[in-house]
Amino acid sequence: MLMIVTDQQRADHLGCAGNSVLRTPHIDSLAQAGVRATRFHAASTTCMSNRATLMTGRLPSLHGVVHNGINLSRDHTTFVELLRAGGYATALIGKSHLQSFGYDGPARRRWINANDGSEPPAALRDARKNLRSGDDYLNEWTPDWRSGRRTHVTTPYYGFEHVELATFHGDQVDGDYARWLAQRHPDPARLRGRANALPSPGYSAPQAWRTAMPEELYPSAWIGERGCQWLREHVRQAHGKPFFLNISFPDPHHPFTPPGRYWDLYRPEDMRLPQSFHEPGSSQLLKDVHRYSREGGSREGYGAYAVSERECQETMALTYGMVSMIDDQVGRLLLTLRELSLDEDTVILYTSDHGDMMGDHGIVLKGAMHFDGLTRVPFIWRDPATPAGNQTVDTACGTADIAQTILARCGLAPYNGMQGGNLLPLLATPDANRQLSRPGVMVESEPVVLPHGRTRRYRLRSLINADWRLTLSNLHELCELYDLRTDPLEQHNLWDVRLAERGQLCAQLLMELSEQADCSPLPTAIA
Repeated sequence: MLMIVTDQQRADHLGCAGNSVLRTPHIDSLAQAGVRATRFHAASTTCMSNRATLMTGRLPSLHGVVHNGINLSRDHTTFVELLRAGGYATALIGKSHLQSFGYDGPARRRWINANDGSEPPAALRDARKNLRSGDDYLNEWTPDWRSGRRTHVTTPYYGFEHVELATFHGDQVDGDYARWLAQRHPDPARLRGRANALPSPGYSAPQAWRTAMPEELYPSAWIGERGCQWLREHVRQAHGKPFFLNISFPDPHHPFTPPGRYWDLYRPEDMRLPQSFHEPGSSQLLKDVHRYSREGGSREGYGAYAVSERECQETMALTYGMVSMIDDQVGRLLLTLRELSLDEDTVILYTSDHGDMMGDHGIVLKGAMHFDGLTRVPFIWRDPATPAGNQTVDTACGTADIAQTILARCGLAPYNGMQGGNLLPLLATPDANRQLSRPGVMVESEPVVLPHGRTRRYRLRSLINADWRLTLSNLHELCELYDLRTDPLEQHNLWDVRLAERGQLCAQLLMELSEQADCSPLPTAIA
């Protein structure tokens, strides 16, 4: 099995998904030979949260990684551990982000004294005594990589026997990649960052610079090269042992730094603005972003911000360049599989951790919002055992379903407490229009750093199906209801208008929350 994961890629940022400008022939070939899910949603719009869900098959509220900055507990079982126990060679090359990259933030949620009482010891300030800290949780801590304190990931790592790590994004990637780069160039620091960027007249988008990094040294090229090399070494050494290889690209992600010819592979003036660009809609969360931007809020971080027409077009064009570079690396991997006679015996899955607003409602990047551009991501499944290709599945499904599906395809049972569903029946016979026995797919968000001037902690729980998106929050002004049949751009919040539908969907969401409640741990066995 080969699982390819990108970072912050919308579902419509592929040629096979109907994008007439973006060229992705190699990824499109996977869809032409396989099945593409058209309504596949991330479990969260935050990177670490959704990646932890991918690995565990459990929603963020269960595995506890509700936002970036919270490590996935080493006590949590992953589906990769089951694959390894079942005889698979397991490898990860690229971005993991199951642990924090580094650098604390002053606004991050911390323990507070709720009643002015005597403070408990530090070890007793949380409901759980395992605070997910210590050396086991510093594998991706980039300050340690840069200082030389860490030189490799301690394996097995959440089930991966072999790990070559990438942390951060654009031309700022660190980890194992940085050591490889230093072997290829005498002064890699001169290739990185805005200060060393090449001239780029006409470009002014935030977090965009024309990197001095050559194409062949850019992180995406490293991941493609190392992935191909791992496959060759596996065939030479493993003597037919099955493998699970996770290729994980840090792109397409800000900063927007596609290298070489990928910088101007697409012209900003050829980018069509989204239909909703000039109509922010009635969402309070969108209003927060626009107010924050009008008041001069920073556009250099990870949170969403408003952009001008030209800035949006530049951001789109540069993102397309990054996706096309990934597509070329996918082509390298497919060629290597053919050269090694593995292509007819390898299932390939392509997906992303979450999307990007990319101009929808006049903003870019991401946040604790559940708009379609953020939650809906690519999902392509190419299985040589299913010869009929170029099929689509329109049933709402999501990241939480990946673990169950991979295990079922490999003939391995899931562990107790795994959520999600097995998509194999849908993928094997997409024309049968099979449905999952649930009202829709769930998406969860809970920021630990309050965005855009908000002062109260909030949570979002959404239920999304073909007709509706219901978002329930502990704050009334953040509750949302969209009729996707008549309002696919999610511009008209009907929470206080369509009360009957709201009640029905709230009941379905509550029942689904009950269905997905944790059934772990198993009862203690008594001898």
